[in-house]
Amino acid sequence: CGLITPWNHPVLIAAKKISVALAAGNSVVVKPPLEAPVTVLRLGEILSMAGLPPGTLQVVPGAGQTAGDALARHPMVEKLDFTGGTATGLQIQRSMAEAGGVRAYSAELGGNAPILVFSDTRKVQEAVDGVCFAAFVASGQTCVSGKRVLVQDEIFEEFQDALISKVTSLQVGNPLEEATDIGPVVSARQLERIEDQVARAKAGGAKAVTGGQRPSLEGLLGKGHFYEPTVLTGVSPENPAFVEEIFGPVISLSRFRDEEEALALANSSDYGLGGAIWTEDIRKAFRVARGLRCGLSWVNCHHRNDPSSPWGGFGQSGIGRENGPEAFEEYTTTKSLTIRTNETAENWFGSRSARYG
Repeated sequence: CGLITPWNHPVLIAAKKISVALAAGNSVVVKPPLEAPVTVLRLGEILSMAGLPPGTLQVVPGAGQTAGDALARHPMVEKLDFTGGTATGLQIQRSMAEAGGVRAYSAELGGNAPILVFSDTRKVQEAVDGVCFAAFVASGQTCVSGKRVLVQDEIFEEFQDALISKVTSLQVGNPLEEATDIGPVVSARQLERIEDQVARAKAGGAKAVTGGQRPSLEGLLGKGHFYEPTVLTGVSPENPAFVEEIFGPVISLSRFRDEEEALALANSSDYGLGGAIWTEDIRKAFRVARGLRCGLSWVNCHHRNDPSSPWGGFGQSGIGRENGPEAFEEYTTTKSLTIRTNETAENWFGSRSARYG
């Protein structure tokens, strides 16, 4: 099996993939992320020290265009599992197809998760706190980060005011310092991509009510890849901030009238990885969860990850599942065996009364 792992949770996602692949009886080659290879290399060393047979697990660092492409095209790789961006996931599929043969492929790709906040949520501030955790943990660089915040009309103004107050209070700084809430994004290239997406969102009519730029502070913040936590309003369903996943500390804030409009807005996306619902009505929670076109749904929480619960998306968010028994099945191939135990001889062509079955 070939595994290509991402930079945003390098050891967690590598461990999830490696463990189930080995448990299913496979040998594994892992290509760790170019931006964060060290933890995966160290994990390989630890597993070797623990007694994993030589050659069972190999970690091969390198760029996606070289090491990743070679892994996707190699004839001995019978199954490939990838976590990362949708464009890269599609390129891996093309490379596998061009190499010939039919091989298994699973992928966990982009997100752009909606968060639906209904007027019957228990407390507006509680929902605001939950949304900030969903959106800004790991500087918004998580595949299921809340990106499109949809709030019902009756509480929209109260929610918006509380959200702005909360977001402006978040401290940007060195992630090694306890007082820091928002650390940097992964690279200069990623920072430039975020700036471009926000600029295009503003050109399309969006307004940054908080953030929307690099911090103006001196020292570390002036040198690192930092971006202020940002809330965009006036975002139409056609706006880049609503259509695209902005992989950083940026969210859009929109309003809805009723349950039907909330689902229509939430599902108006090519992505379908995760989504959250804030309500005290359990019947509504079940209805909306069934209506959301996404593989993962949370009610009054976010980012919860039960190892026994399947993890994966719909549409452009990928194919296949991690976690739970579904993940084990991804790394196995079903075989069928039929044994005849009847002692009566069969002669299909020697008896006109013979029956098949």
